[in-house]
Amino acid sequence: METFRKSDHRPSKISHEVTSLLWLADAGDQATRIVPVLDYGKTWLEEPVLSRVQATPRMAEEFGRALAYTHAAGAPHLGAPPPGHTTDGWMGEAPLPLLADGGSTSWGQYYAEYRVEPYIDCPAFSQTDRERLHQFAEKLASGAFNHDQPALVRSGEVSRLHGDLWSGNVMWTPDGVTLIDPAAQGGHGEEDLAMLGVFGCPHLETIRDAYAEASPLQDGWRERIGLHSLHILIIHAYLFGASYRSDVMQIVKKYG
Repeated sequence: METFRKSDHRPSKISHEVTSLLWLADAGDQATRIVPVLDYGKTWLEEPVLSRVQATPRMAEEFGRALAYTHAAGAPHLGAPPPGHTTDGWMGEAPLPLLADGGSTSWGQYYAEYRVEPYIDCPAFSQTDRERLHQFAEKLASGAFNHDQPALVRSGEVSRLHGDLWSGNVMWTPDGVTLIDPAAQGGHGEEDLAMLGVFGCPHLETIRDAYAEASPLQDGWRERIGLHSLHILIIHAYLFGASYRSDVMQIVKKYG
């Protein structure tokens, strides 16, 4: 078996990825396949190299259903880290606040405080942009956009998210879809579904429809896709600069 070793000098980054992979893999037999962790140390992890095949509608449908069951495996609260991880996490090269305790009970308050505001004061945005983003965060925190978790998620829990589910982390393999490179956390299931579409994904609507059939979403979920895309886009603005500014500000304009 061909293997791949990933190294990083920051132990917290490897810890977050390893514990994320193990937590997602523990979501149950109906949940999404996760690339296995073959071995790891403080600054490295080893995985198998995955073979790729052409994506098909059937694989997409299976993935959508499986993702619903991954989310339904649950997390204790918004921002919860994977078990065994004790610091903040990472989303790519961006720091990602994680909450050991329950913190905010409102999704809007949590999303504003921990998934939008930490990334506003970066060079991608003008002073006017920043003021508008802070105003929008206040609207989020007010509860104006709060909505229920997907139906399969148990009462009192939140979704167990992959957390960085852009299409590059979706591997179409001979056994079906396998997910890689997670930034797992407790969150809202609609966020993973939104991320899938940010940079395009094969058979995207088939995935989303299969998910919604397995775990129905609150009415209006399609209209909330942009809202749930804000986090990954503002992270990209934080990391890569002003080329993502317009995407972020269009969301603020649409929902603000």
